[in-house]
Amino acid sequence: MPPKITNQVAWQQAELLMQPAFIRVIDNIRKQLDASAWTGTYQDVLIWPPSTTDETKALVTRLLQDMESATPEQADTIRDTLARLPMPHPGYHLQLQRQEQKVSIDLWDLCYQVCFANYTPEDDAVDIDTSLIDELGEVDWQRLENKTKDLVAQVFANLPE
Repeated sequence: MPPKITNQVAWQQAELLMQPAFIRVIDNIRKQLDASAWTGTYQDVLIWPPSTTDETKALVTRLLQDMESATPEQADTIRDTLARLPMPHPGYHLQLQRQEQKVSIDLWDLCYQVCFANYTPEDDAVDIDTSLIDELGEVDWQRLENKTKDLVAQVFANLPE
C-alpha cells in the first residue's frame, strides 16, 4: 500500500519530489541495464491489500468489468458493493531476467525510498527526506540524483549472481 502522508506540508513536499524521483529512478535503471547482463521490461500491475483472497480479487475484477456496460442503476449497485470490498491500487514493476533467473522490482517502492527518510514497505506513516529540498523549497537535483543513483545501484548489486 502507498505510504500515508501525515500533514499538508509533507503532502506538498511529496508532490514536489515524486515525479522527479520516478524519472531519475527510470533513467538510472536504464543506465544500470546498459551495463548489465540483465534485461528489463516494465509492467503495470495491481497491488492488493495483503489479506485479499483470490475469490475476492476475482469478484472485484468482475464487478469492475461489469461497470463498463452497466445501466446507471446497476452501476450504483455495483459501486455500493465495491465500496465494501478491498480495492487494488496500481503499481509499476520492472521485471528483470537473466537466463532462467527472474526478479521483480516495485518501482513505486523505489521512489518511496528516494522521497522518504528511512522508508520501508512496512511503514504506516512516513517522513519526507527534506535534504532533497533546497532552502528555496525547490528540488535539490544533485542530491536527488545521488540518492537515486545509490539506491538503484544497490538494487542491481543485490541481484542473484
